[in-house]
Amino acid sequence: MRLTRLPGAVLAALAAVAALLLGQPLTAAAATPAAAAADPVRIMPLGDSITGSPGCWRALLWNQLQDTGYADIDFVGTLPAQGCGVDYDGDNEGHGGYLATNIANQNLLPGWLSATSPDVVLMHLGTNDVWSNIAPDTILAAFTTLVNQMRANNPDMTVLVAQIIPMNPSTCAECAQRAVNFNARIPAWADALSTAASPVRVVDQWTGFDTATDTYDGVHPNDAGNVKMAARWYDALTPVLDGLPTDPGDPDDPGDPGTGAACTATTRTIGSWNGGWQGEVTVTNSGSSALSGWRVTFVLPSGVTVSQVWNGTYDATAGTVTNAAWNGGLAPGATAAFGYIAASPAGTPAGLTASCAAA
Repeated sequence: MRLTRLPGAVLAALAAVAALLLGQPLTAAAATPAAAAADPVRIMPLGDSITGSPGCWRALLWNQLQDTGYADIDFVGTLPAQGCGVDYDGDNEGHGGYLATNIANQNLLPGWLSATSPDVVLMHLGTNDVWSNIAPDTILAAFTTLVNQMRANNPDMTVLVAQIIPMNPSTCAECAQRAVNFNARIPAWADALSTAASPVRVVDQWTGFDTATDTYDGVHPNDAGNVKMAARWYDALTPVLDGLPTDPGDPDDPGDPGTGAACTATTRTIGSWNGGWQGEVTVTNSGSSALSGWRVTFVLPSGVTVSQVWNGTYDATAGTVTNAAWNGGLAPGATAAFGYIAASPAGTPAGLTASCAAA
């Protein structure tokens, strides 16, 4: 734990000394200790080897937060820093080789929570479950167990859940698509579980991450990948830090803003033919605040490819469509649509599933 502020009593004493040196009278204000500072926000990085072995995105994130004024924080966990060549608060719960399903089934998290009492959890879990070919429904059921355990420890817990970085290990040809399928399920799961008191927010660690250039083995981030992961966590975490109460005793503090930005994606088939079809996806702002952009993730049946998209930008590697320049801004309840053409093997039903996230 790194403390960054002097206690109020010390500051008051220093002020009194300064007043005497300047020949000024010691006023009651100078003699009275300053109000006790609020405790730092306790942040638990939770995951597997991507988080903890050595998980140097944590070092980059810590120092970026410090450099931009977010000094009143404490990274917590029962594991120490694994060394990244820089000074940082390295406490974490990044357990190499662990599966989310095993953490839940073996009831491991409550002990870690009791030892560290976090306010915020950064969770990048599921990679080893995907590698083990565990079904998304089973992984997400484990996620639900973990979130419930977090709330039992702290009813006001904020949970930032990552859509995991892409994976393409040499020993698992199917893992890349499994990761796509798993990530596509996370936004709807998070929306269903999130509450105003304990928001569950999705952090897109997938988009823009390339296993060829951002990992050293198809799974674990290299230096470039760590930079990308830290940036995504920073963008997701700083609004939470801005919204959390700075003093729990302040009745005028606005508290956590909750989850305002959300969207859904609805698909329909326009027409089909032997070997393909044309479809349309309607994006709806299902949240309580305006969207400045959206991103739809496709779950493609085996052998299906998307050959053309209009009114959106398609990333074939990530399997995502992001808004065009003219249709990203959506007021609550407003919609936008894009079209696509897909090619499929003979006998494949027309259509696909899709999920949406604010971008």
